[in-house]
Amino acid sequence: MADPTSTEQLVERVERLLLRYDELRRTNELLSQQVQALSAERDSLKSRLSAARSRVDALLDRLPEADTKTPS
Repeated sequence: MADPTSTEQLVERVERLLLRYDELRRTNELLSQQVQALSAERDSLKSRLSAARSRVDALLDRLPEADTKTPS
């Protein structure tokens, strides 16, 4: 049988590992939430960019054609 010191050391190590596991699990959850929020923000920005491009294209289509002849 293991001596009490080895058993105590093992118990302490397991307790530290469990604490670290909980900490990492919470960190992972927070990071997952951040990824989700940033993905939603990215999708929104992509949509706004597309709409802005469409508006710019529509404005460009309304501009008169540039005269290719240079005045003499």
